[in-house]
Amino acid sequence: MGLSLQERNVIDWLASQDAAMQALLERLVNIDSGTYNKIGVDSAGDVICRFLDEHGIGFDVIPNDKFGKAVRAAVGSGEHTILLMGHRDTVFPDGEAQRRPFRTDGARGYGPGVADMKSGLVMNSFVAAALKKFGGAPASIVVLYTADEEIGSPSSRTLIEAEARRAQAVLVAEPGRPSGVIVTGRKGGIFMRLEVTGKAAHAGANFEQGVSAIGEMAHKIVALHALTDVPKGITVNVGVVSGGQTVNTVAPSACAEIDLRYITPGDRDAVMAKIKTIIAHAHVPGASAKLEIYGEFLPLVQTPNSKRLFELYTECGRMLGLTVIGEFTGGCSDAGFSANVGAPTICAVGPIGGRVHSPDEYVDLNSIVPRAQVLALTIMRCGASLPGP
Repeated sequence: MGLSLQERNVIDWLASQDAAMQALLERLVNIDSGTYNKIGVDSAGDVICRFLDEHGIGFDVIPNDKFGKAVRAAVGSGEHTILLMGHRDTVFPDGEAQRRPFRTDGARGYGPGVADMKSGLVMNSFVAAALKKFGGAPASIVVLYTADEEIGSPSSRTLIEAEARRAQAVLVAEPGRPSGVIVTGRKGGIFMRLEVTGKAAHAGANFEQGVSAIGEMAHKIVALHALTDVPKGITVNVGVVSGGQTVNTVAPSACAEIDLRYITPGDRDAVMAKIKTIIAHAHVPGASAKLEIYGEFLPLVQTPNSKRLFELYTECGRMLGLTVIGEFTGGCSDAGFSANVGAPTICAVGPIGGRVHSPDEYVDLNSIVPRAQVLALTIMRCGASLPGP
């Protein structure tokens, strides 16, 4: 089956927008937008809103007192939708965009968040503009630009789930892998904070009167790490530890941050029960502990309809000269939230990039247009390939 005239118009227009895409990408990358930098995340949203307005795309802004505002754009109207998702926040500290602004070496673009995932936001925006200009989408296109994915989307999850319940397909513009792979399955993840309380005492004069929070924390870390079961895809990692008062004081407090990854919801419940048992048991008499979940991602589990969406995407890629395969990854994303409410979901359909969350993060500039074209064609053919929600 060849391309229709409408499909060809969309594909050709996207091909003509390479310079404009890179210009928008540069503007976004040069804005500090770490998750907790509300002003920066909102500023990135303002850049996107101006783009949407210039292309006649209607949008709503959903305010938030703590995190950045969410932006919801729509092309067309109707009960059923096709949902495109992306987040504006990055993991980088304030000042990073000034220290190393967007640059290119001709083939790659560099800068904080260039792949994860400001290039994906650019791609989604131009695909929406193309479909607004030429039509051809079988349902209303909704584009979400969220603000806090890097910490588990505490302010965005409800919005994502509400939109996903109406969607016959969800495509998440996280960066494609360096090999061009997209993601069909992801682990779930929980971020936790553990606080241990002991009792201070002079380490020399009255050591026996103290209760070492660090000693208790050490026992708990060993027990927590022992829960890791790599063959089952379960990992427990204590990634941050702090505590104590001075070298000559029995430590009155200690704090740790824990990362749990798992594949199935049943594994989540079983491991969390074991973690709670470890937290409740005191190895050092007199010590106490408190556990707080401060961020959580749900797993992306492939369903028959998600598999059909993946197959449609790969077929559209083949039509446009791209070979695309899928993979499972231990990383998390907002895709788990849409999948959890039953929406067919695939992830990492954004431009190809690598070394994310590092100073060497890059995007393959030559992949932005082709990935936008495959996304647009997939959207235009969703109606004949997928059932409604």
